[in-house]
Amino acid sequence: MKQKPRDCKYQNILFSQTRASARVLDRWVHVFPRGSPWEASEIARNTNLLSTNKILTNKADFSLLISLFRCKVSNAMTAFATAAALSLPFSLCRSSKLSCRKGVRGGFGVFAVLGEEGGLLDKKSTWGQLFDVEDPRSKMPKFKGKFLDVYQALEVARYDIHYCDWRARQDLLTIMILHEKVVEVLNPLARDYKSIGTMKKELAELQNELAQAHREVHVSEARVATALDKLAYMEELVNDRLLQERNPAESDQESPSPSTSTQSLDTVKRKSPQKNLNVSGPVQPYHPRLKNFWYPVAFSSDLKDGTMIPIDCFEEQWVLFCGKDGKPGCVRNTCAHRACPLHLGSVNEGRIQCPYHGWEYSTDGKCEKMPSTRLVDVRIKSLPCFEQEGMIWIWPGSDPPAASLPSLQPPPGFQVHAEIVMELPVEHGLLLDNLLDLAHAPFTHTSTFAKGWNVPSLVKFLTPASGLQGYWDPYPIDMEFRPPCMVLSTIGISKPGKLEGQSTKECATHLHQLHVCLPSSRQKTRLLYRMSLDFAPVLKHIPFMHYLWRHFAEQVLNEDLRLVLGQQERMINGANVWNCPVSYDKLGVRYRLWRDAVERGAKQLPFGKST
Repeated sequence: MKQKPRDCKYQNILFSQTRASARVLDRWVHVFPRGSPWEASEIARNTNLLSTNKILTNKADFSLLISLFRCKVSNAMTAFATAAALSLPFSLCRSSKLSCRKGVRGGFGVFAVLGEEGGLLDKKSTWGQLFDVEDPRSKMPKFKGKFLDVYQALEVARYDIHYCDWRARQDLLTIMILHEKVVEVLNPLARDYKSIGTMKKELAELQNELAQAHREVHVSEARVATALDKLAYMEELVNDRLLQERNPAESDQESPSPSTSTQSLDTVKRKSPQKNLNVSGPVQPYHPRLKNFWYPVAFSSDLKDGTMIPIDCFEEQWVLFCGKDGKPGCVRNTCAHRACPLHLGSVNEGRIQCPYHGWEYSTDGKCEKMPSTRLVDVRIKSLPCFEQEGMIWIWPGSDPPAASLPSLQPPPGFQVHAEIVMELPVEHGLLLDNLLDLAHAPFTHTSTFAKGWNVPSLVKFLTPASGLQGYWDPYPIDMEFRPPCMVLSTIGISKPGKLEGQSTKECATHLHQLHVCLPSSRQKTRLLYRMSLDFAPVLKHIPFMHYLWRHFAEQVLNEDLRLVLGQQERMINGANVWNCPVSYDKLGVRYRLWRDAVERGAKQLPFGKST
C-alpha cells in the first residue's frame, strides 16, 4: 500500500521543479479539454499519469495540492458575470503557461486547498459576507387596496431587485459548492480510496447537477433584467411627478410578484400618461433672477496688463481690463459719449480709453479724463468683478453679490494643461444639456475620445436623491453640475481614448475637465474649457502643445455642435427637445428643474447645495 503524504501546514507549491512535472501538471490541468468536457477516459489517463510520476508525488513535505480545472467559457459565462458583480475571487487574466494549452482560450480557475486532514477548507467562511444574505421574502411590501401609487410601485420594484439578488447568490453558491465537489473527485489522493468507475459515476452526477445550476443562473439573470426594466420605468414615473410638481396620485399598477408582474406593468404603461419637460419654441429673454450668481467669464492668464477682453453676458456687452492696482474690472463696453465700443481702444495707466475721442474710464466706470473739453461727471455701468483661482468672475444681477465665490479648482494632484475659450452659436442651456449627457458618446464621438467604445446594454447616472453630482455606470466618470453654468467631470483613463475600470477610484490616471457655459445671448454661448491631468507633467513643457489640445477640443465640440445646432433649429420651430427623458437623462433633467425653480423665484432651490 502506498504511503499517504504526511500532514503539514500550508506551504507554497512550486510546480516548476522540473520540466517533467510541469508537463504532467499541464496534462492534468486539462482533464476537461475543449470539445470534450467531463471525459472520463481523459480523467483516468491523466490521474494515472500523475500518480505514477515520482518527482511530483514523492514530495511528502507538502500536504497541499492545488486542483485546477477548465470549463468552456460559453457554458459558464453567466456564472462568471454574476461572480464578478459579487466580487468573487475569480481571475479575468489568462492562465500561466503551466495551465494553458495551444488552442484553448479563456476560462477561469477554481482553486481548492487541502488542509491538514486532506479535506477542503471551509470556503463558506471566506465567502460568508457574499452568501449569508437574509431571505427577503419575509419582507415583501404589503400595501392595502387594489392599486398602488407610483412610490409604492417603486418600492415593490426595488424589492424585486433585492429578491433577484438573493436568488442569484443562492444559485451561484450552489455552483461553487458543486465545483468544490468536482475538485474533490479529481483530487489525485482520492485514487487511493475510489475506483475509476466510482469517479466516473460521481462526475456524471455532478455534471447533471451543474447543468441544472447553470440553468437556474440563466433564469436568475432573466429575472434581474425584468426587475431592472421595471425599476427604470418606476423611476421615470417618479421623475414625471417632479417635472409636473403634482401631488402623489394613484397609478393603475397592481402589486407585482417577486419574479413576475409584466402584465400589471403593461397596464401602467397603457393607462398612465407620461409627463415631460417642455423646452420648445423661440428662446425667451433670460429671467433677471438667473443673473444673480457669480459667473466665471475669462481665465486670468488671458488678462494681462494693457490688454482688454470683450465679452457678452445676458445679451449685454462688457469689457474686462486691469486697473491701476492690478485688479480686474468689468465695465459696459460702450462709451458714454457716442456709444463707441471701448475694447477697440487701449488701456492707459489702469484706465480704458475710447478710440473715438479719448475719454478714459476707471474700473468702477467713472470717466476720469476728457481730452479737448471740460471734465464733467460721467459714468458707465460697472459690475462687481473679482479674480480667484485663475479665473475672472462677475456678478451681473441686481441683487447684492454673494459673499463667497465657488471653487473650480481641479482635485489635489492635478495640473492644468490647457485653458481654452470658444464662442459657440448655441443657447447655453442646450450646450449644458449636451455636456451633462454621456450616453450619447459611443454614437456621437466615434472619431475622437469614444472611438472603439462598446455600446452598453444599460447606462445609468447614479446620484443622491437631492444632488447635482454623481457617477456614470458603466463608465469610470464622475460628473457634477455646479450652478449656475458649470460642469465638472473626472474621467479614469489608461491611455488616450481608452477607459479603465468601472469607477474613477479603480483607475490609476485621470483627466479632469471644467466646462463653463456663459450665456452670451439667446443663441450664443461663451465656453471656457480647462483640462487637468494627474499624470504626464512633462506635457506642459512641450512646445505648441496648447494648440494640439485646442485642436482636439474643437474636434470633440464639432461632433456635438452639428447635433445641438439641429436641436436648436427645431426647438425654435416648436419641437420639444426634452420630449421623452429616460433614466440616463437624470442629471440633465435636474439641471432643467433647478433652472425652472430659479426663474420662478422658488424660496428653496431643489437638489441641495448650489455652490
